[in-house]
Amino acid sequence: MKPGKIGFLSVVMVAVFLIWPMTTLAQSKSETAQTVYFVSSGNLTLDKYFTDLVSENLGPEFKLKPLPKRLPPAKRNHPIITMGPKAFERTYRNTPDAVVVGTFVDREFMDKYATEQNPHISAIYYDVPLLRQALTGKVILPQADKVAILASYVNRDSYDELIEQLPAYGLEGKVFVVTDKDQLIPTVIRALSYGDFILGTSDHDIYHPRNIKHILLTAYRRNKILIGPSQAFVKAGAIASSYAPFSSIAEKTAQYILYYRENANFPAAAYPDSYKVDLNEQVARSLNIPLPERPHVSEAVNELLKNNSRGSIQ
Repeated sequence: MKPGKIGFLSVVMVAVFLIWPMTTLAQSKSETAQTVYFVSSGNLTLDKYFTDLVSENLGPEFKLKPLPKRLPPAKRNHPIITMGPKAFERTYRNTPDAVVVGTFVDREFMDKYATEQNPHISAIYYDVPLLRQALTGKVILPQADKVAILASYVNRDSYDELIEQLPAYGLEGKVFVVTDKDQLIPTVIRALSYGDFILGTSDHDIYHPRNIKHILLTAYRRNKILIGPSQAFVKAGAIASSYAPFSSIAEKTAQYILYYRENANFPAAAYPDSYKVDLNEQVARSLNIPLPERPHVSEAVNELLKNNSRGSIQ
């Protein structure tokens, strides 16, 4: 064999021996990674974006996979992340003994599952705490001291805790009950006569798509604003809403998965740790309301909550 060929083969052999341990190590890590299943929201773009965020937070020790149609009993201790209420309901119904953390679900939805009594079920709430939304309104309107809340008859007692919390922040609140659909606008007018702004809620009997336009127009004709309850309402005409970015939800979800690995149970269902604010600048201009910068609003709300011992929203 010629000297040149011997030299070339030696280089190849050295390269193989250098690469092989790294390849084996990578395969070993992949094979020992703990599987975490996820159940689709039905929106493939959202699924990929969110699961990528969760994976980034978890690191290479975990591997996310779609939940199979039949989960073998031996794998029922693997945590499952569901995205949206339908995904959670379907998983809970088909595999009631599964280990599940729900995401993109509201607190009201999860209450019926009594998660505090089942350490294998938990959730990261998607709705925004009403206290945070009320303080968002306070930061935008520093002179505000009265908050009006519209409620259907069945939900009239749902805001007692919020009403008790508000005075610690220089606010007072009052609930205005809409007894039937014909009384919606008269009730809105009474609420606007009392409050500096209306605090939107997830009460679907009030904030139904067919009602939102009428509520907003009635408010703006009286130079009053609506805060919350979600980003969707800002697009519809509300002046502002706090919201949890996907990155914050993913980070909290990963924390719950890591906690489960160490403790074989989940922490209690909770809200994400950080929020942002969406603002409707067009509405603000129409009403001659100067808006602070978005980061200032969210930071000011955080500061109010931090500085008040009664500001727990978990």
